[in-house]
Amino acid sequence: MPGIGPVRCARLLARFGSPEAVLAAPRPALDELGLPADSVAGLGNPPWATVEQDLLWLERPGNSLLCLDDPRYPPLLREIPTPPPVLFVRGDPALLGRPQLAVVGTRNPTPAGRRTAREFAAHLAGAGLVITSGLALGIDAEAHRGALQTGQTVAVMGTGPDRLYPARHRDLARHIAERGALVSELPPGTPPNAENFPRRNRVISGLSLGTLVVEAATQSGSLISARLAGEQGREVFAIPGSIHNPMARGCHALIRQGAKLVETGADILEELGPLAATVTTPDPPPVIKPATPTDLDPEYRALLALLGEAPCAVDTLVERSGLTAEAVSSMLLIMELQGYVASAGGFYTRLINEDT
Repeated sequence: MPGIGPVRCARLLARFGSPEAVLAAPRPALDELGLPADSVAGLGNPPWATVEQDLLWLERPGNSLLCLDDPRYPPLLREIPTPPPVLFVRGDPALLGRPQLAVVGTRNPTPAGRRTAREFAAHLAGAGLVITSGLALGIDAEAHRGALQTGQTVAVMGTGPDRLYPARHRDLARHIAERGALVSELPPGTPPNAENFPRRNRVISGLSLGTLVVEAATQSGSLISARLAGEQGREVFAIPGSIHNPMARGCHALIRQGAKLVETGADILEELGPLAATVTTPDPPPVIKPATPTDLDPEYRALLALLGEAPCAVDTLVERSGLTAEAVSSMLLIMELQGYVASAGGFYTRLINEDT
């Protein structure tokens, strides 16, 4: 309906008691609620052809629709101020009622951030938590992939359940639907409009006992999820990083604001405690040390050593090495092609130790 979102839908249901009663309500009673004229007109002439398309989607194997009064509707999500009136689900709807942890972060993570998201998700999913994220590029995707290695995951979409964004995650979405669940409050056919994603973020945090931010710039959309989690009375966790890493600044800001600093998955499990009664504490994952280079020339190995452990800009490497910017850029390109370093956002990160 035009102009009818979760807030107005909740107001209508509170006033009239059921969807049937809302649709049967006389116009003067609707006008008393201060609804826009196009909303009142829409309620008087519902788009039944669109509803039929939704019902056709529902008939396909693996698809479910959960209304607010459905016993399968996730109880934590029902508690937030603006719960979605309906949830379109591809996969197992029972997962939505299990203890969940949201894992979110930047779409442009460092290689270390990708690895951290994947390893934390795998560790916590193995402990019994369902890992919930938004199917976006970067940290979201790594969290889903890590969870699928050891457990299950839920992806909350900013499109209709029959649309996929970004398209490159088609295979990932298929695996999630097979072993977890894809969830959307938006009806089939809804495209990836910008205004849909803040709505999606409140569902991610609303489904979860807490939200873990892995990497985020100061203006990252992931901070919206963290803020919403705090407003919903849920736990907020953040992983610290180097002061030289711009992708760590959002996490540092959250920690200054009271988010819990996290170094291991055990920190999260300990904090959630009885909130996640079915979750166990697994053995810590093995620490895998990166390989060491054996085929680099000495000057390349020296530059690799100057990278250190934190992301580093080309200008900083020029200053440290005394080489020209052209020489440093050329060497970094070669080492990136050979798999020794990775770049993200203009910063370079070492993937392999320089020591023999």
